[in-house]
Amino acid sequence: FGDDPLRMMRAARFVAGYGLAPEEGLVAAVTEMRDRIDIVSPERIRDELDKLMVVEDPSAGLWFLVDTGLIDHFLPELPAMRLEQDPIHRHKDVLAHSIAVTAKTRPERIVRLAALLHDIGKPRTRAIGPNGVSFHHHEVVGARMARKRLQALRYSNDDVDAITTLIELHLRFHTYKMGWTDSAVRRFVRDAGPYLDELVELTRCDC
Repeated sequence: FGDDPLRMMRAARFVAGYGLAPEEGLVAAVTEMRDRIDIVSPERIRDELDKLMVVEDPSAGLWFLVDTGLIDHFLPELPAMRLEQDPIHRHKDVLAHSIAVTAKTRPERIVRLAALLHDIGKPRTRAIGPNGVSFHHHEVVGARMARKRLQALRYSNDDVDAITTLIELHLRFHTYKMGWTDSAVRRFVRDAGPYLDELVELTRCDC
């Protein structure tokens, strides 16, 4: 990996794309040399991340990036999501949930990235009260966090707008649990704009 640190990210894509189990030596090597990824341009990291996101099931590759610590260098918000949704009932942690949702969505770059980052704001908004754990406004906080990170990875303005819109609106469906009026449906469609299909896909898989 010394000559081309980006091969560490390619290893994650091959693990996911070909259904491989990474050998201990590979995991150890990437863990040891992960700091080398810092010499790679954000654009090249972005392009390799995009390729991973559209394999049939990127889960194994994403866990490889997390477990080796490689992802800390370009998506540090993701490992921070390794916290329990509910410490009493011990529901799956936020990171496991997010990767599961990502794998469930259709293999399209924008909706997959939105799925991966849709709960990115939960660690910052997590609170424990008399009614249990809450993450109030995590979709708004998460959209802001995602925008900053995506811009750092040199995503286009169109990509950033699409992904952050999906993140900010991913809870809208749940606000209509008491019933869908005609005006509520119109607002849902209007606010989703050109991303309606992607928002429905993200919401369905999140549920």
